[in-house]
This record gives sequence, C-alpha cells and structure tokens, in this order.
Amino acid sequence: MCAAVLKNSAKVSHTQMRCKYAVLVLLLSLLVCSGTRAAENPYLYKVTMVQAAPGKFNELVDLYKARATAMKDAGDEMPLWMRHSQGDHWDLMILFPVGSYSEFYQPERVAKRSKVVDKFADKFKEDVAWQEDLFAYGPALADLRKAFAEGAFFHIEMFVALPGKFADLYKEREMENAYAKTVKEPENFIFVRDQGAAWDIFTIGVFRNLKHYAESADVSPKDAEAAAKAAGFDAPSQIGPYLRRFIREHHDTLAVAVK
Repeated sequence: MCAAVLKNSAKVSHTQMRCKYAVLVLLLSLLVCSGTRAAENPYLYKVTMVQAAPGKFNELVDLYKARATAMKDAGDEMPLWMRHSQGDHWDLMILFPVGSYSEFYQPERVAKRSKVVDKFADKFKEDVAWQEDLFAYGPALADLRKAFAEGAFFHIEMFVALPGKFADLYKEREMENAYAKTVKEPENFIFVRDQGAAWDIFTIGVFRNLKHYAESADVSPKDAEAAAKAAGFDAPSQIGPYLRRFIREHHDTLAVAVK
C-alpha cells in the first residue's frame, strides 16, 4: 500500500512539474511578445472615446478638465485629447498616459484615483451617452506631447484586422509612414491594442491645421510615384487597395484640438 501511495505521489509530482513548466513557458512567451511590442510602441495609454449626452457637450468638456486636474494631484499624467470634427460618432478622444500597468496600478495610486473617480462618477453618468475604452501601446509620451503642442488638427484611422493579418496591417502602417516621410508629410503615430475595444491598430496624424493636412494634394505625380514605390507600394493609387487586403473594419475621423 505504501508503495502504491509513493507511486501515485510521484505521478502527481511529475504532473505538477509539467504544469509548472508549461506555465513558465507561457509566461516567458508573453514576456517576449510584450517586450517586442513595447520596443516598437513603448508607452501604454488608456484611450477613451466618448459621446456626450444631448446638450451636454460643453459640460462634459468642463467635467473632464476638472477631473484631469484632480487626477494630476493624485499622481496621474494630464491627458491628451481632441474633439470630433467629422467622421466617427464620438465627440471626444482622450488619451490617458499610463506608462505601464505596474506603475499605473500601484496600490497608493489606485486608492487616490478611486477617490477622484467616485467624486465625479454621478456627474459623468448624466453627461455621457456612449463610451468605449481601449488600452493600447503607442509612442513615447514626450514625442506625442510635442506633436500635440505644435498641432491642432488630427487625422485618426482605426482598424480591425482580418484574421491572421495583424502583422501585415502593422507593416502597411509603417509603409505609409515611409511614404509620408519621403513626401515631407507628418508621419502617423501608431497605437497597438492590448485590451479593451475591438480596434487592433489605430493611428493619429497630427497637423498644424486643415491647410497643412491638405498639402498632400500638392505633391507632384512624379514625386508621389517615386515615394510610393520606395515605400513598397505599386503606385500611389494602390495604397488604399493594398490596405484593404488586411482589414475587416476601418473608421476615419478628422478632429481638432480642445480649447
């Protein structure tokens, strides 16, 4: 009987070891993937898209300003934001700098943040008609703040990739940035979903104003052709069709700075 018990104990121990090994391999794989993603998009943001209740837009803007100030006193970074001009149905896109989950969810910061959230919660329920949240890895905060300080007009593109096409979609976004750089247009900031809403990738192009955004029409056909081919496209006219090979859903929005 003792021998049988020892034999069963050995089996359990062996099974436990195999499970622990599998978990370790999984954790290491996640760390490798996270490290690769963080290397390309080093900073974590909480991105909120919100639609104001009817007649409550100005109140909602003031409410976000008041809560942002209170959050700063509690240790959080001030958000970056914009208001919809045309395109998608949200009124505001707000990027809350997180940095990393370990920083953002430190117990003392969570406690301070919870007090602020509770203070404003009832009012937000009155002023918000629709809200969607997304945690995404994006550019370094200093780079994004610099661009927002210098620009007041934004082009936002949001994508859901077809199954198995995420890497191709990300590469296409890089190709469009290579094209933009060659023709001396602003490159897009690329954000990659970690959790939350369905969007796999979204990009933000930051421009001084509408006139600056429209300057792409002034690029000569010869220069546009050369830039497109250098970036890996067959021709400028094929940039859009090439992108559509990889996406299930695509939303375009133009936005302006919040005053």
